[in-house]
Amino acid sequence: MNDDPILQKLRDLVVHDKNHECAGFGKNHICVRIIAAANLPSRFGDFKVIAFWNNYDSKEHAAFVHGDVIDQENVPLRIHSECLTGDAIGSLRCDCRDQLEAALTTIGKLERGVLLYLRQEGRGIGFINKIRAYSLQDDGKDTVEANLALGFRDDERDYSVAAHMIHSLRIKSIRLLTNNPKKIAGLEELGIKVSGRIPIVMTPNPHNEFYLQTKASKSGHMLFTNTHQIDSLD
Repeated sequence: MNDDPILQKLRDLVVHDKNHECAGFGKNHICVRIIAAANLPSRFGDFKVIAFWNNYDSKEHAAFVHGDVIDQENVPLRIHSECLTGDAIGSLRCDCRDQLEAALTTIGKLERGVLLYLRQEGRGIGFINKIRAYSLQDDGKDTVEANLALGFRDDERDYSVAAHMIHSLRIKSIRLLTNNPKKIAGLEELGIKVSGRIPIVMTPNPHNEFYLQTKASKSGHMLFTNTHQIDSLD
C-alpha cells in the first residue's frame, strides 16, 4: 500500500487527466495527458517518474520529479531533449550526457526540481537526419551549416509539449537550467513564467569544443566568456 504523499498527489493528477482534452499549446495545439506515475530511486537521488502522452504525434515524454513541485513557485527545471548517441552511448561529439547528469545531480541535491525528457532527437530533426548532419560535419561543416544543408533550421525544437507538461504538473513558475535563451523565450511565449535561469555549462573536450563554440556564436547559447569561464548565476 502506498503511503507516499507526493506520489499520491501525482497519481491524483493521473486520474484527473484520464479524459483530459484542451485547445492545446502552440501552433500545433499540442495537448498532453499524464498517463502514469511511479517511484524511481536513482544514482542521482530519489525521483518520481511521470509518463506523458501527446495528441500531436503520440510520442511519449517523461518528467523526473524530485520533491513536491505541485503548486510551487520558482521550481528548478531542466528541459532535456533526447540524444541517443550522447545520453546512452556517451558520445563526445556533444555535451548532452554531461548536461543530463549535471542537471539530475543538481536537482537531486535540492528540495525540489524537475527534469523534462522530450523525445525530439537531434534538436528536433530526428535520429536519421542527425546522423546525416554528423556526416556533413565530418566533411567540414559546422552544426548549423549541416542542419541548413539538410533543409532545416539550426534548431527545430518546439517547447509546446514542455509548456503543457509544466502546466499539467501545476507548477506556477520555474527557474530554468539552461544556456539557451531560445528556450526561455519559447516557454514565455507559451505562457510559462520563467523567474530565473541557472547556467549549466560543461567543460569542452577536443571532440566537441568547435560544436559548443558554434552554438555560442551562431545560436546564441550562453556558454563562454572570453576566458571560457562558467556563466554567472542570474
